[in-house]
Amino acid sequence: MQRPPECDNIGVEHGRWGEDVAAAELRRKGYMIVERNVRPCIHDRRLEIDIVAYDRESDAMVFVEVKQSSERSPFQKRLRRIDKKKLRNLRRAFNAWRRFNRWNGAYRFDVVEVYGSPWSVRPVIDHIERVRMFAPPGRFVRWG
Repeated sequence: MQRPPECDNIGVEHGRWGEDVAAAELRRKGYMIVERNVRPCIHDRRLEIDIVAYDRESDAMVFVEVKQSSERSPFQKRLRRIDKKKLRNLRRAFNAWRRFNRWNGAYRFDVVEVYGSPWSVRPVIDHIERVRMFAPPGRFVRWG
């Protein structure tokens, strides 16, 4: 299937669509979307949080990274596209957001993987909760 002619950048369009699908899924699950595409540090444009949501059930702020792909292979691993560099940037963005907003409450990290495209019939959504982004105190964790 061909993409619509009004698309300037297919990667940006797919990413935006994936974030829209993820936000709708989080709302369906009862999360309150607080912010989207947050850049807490004006000096470093790489630091971005895709979705900041509040989970009423667990009374925690949820920081969501959205990954979009056109299709899922049965051989690929979950979370495979979050590398060391992305983890470091997510941790830095989270710390900047927390300092700026003076958030001292409970929090967690989730990843939503969206498989499909804006013109596909039904996307496949994989919501992975409680992804470990920080090593426990006193432990060394290898991420790769």
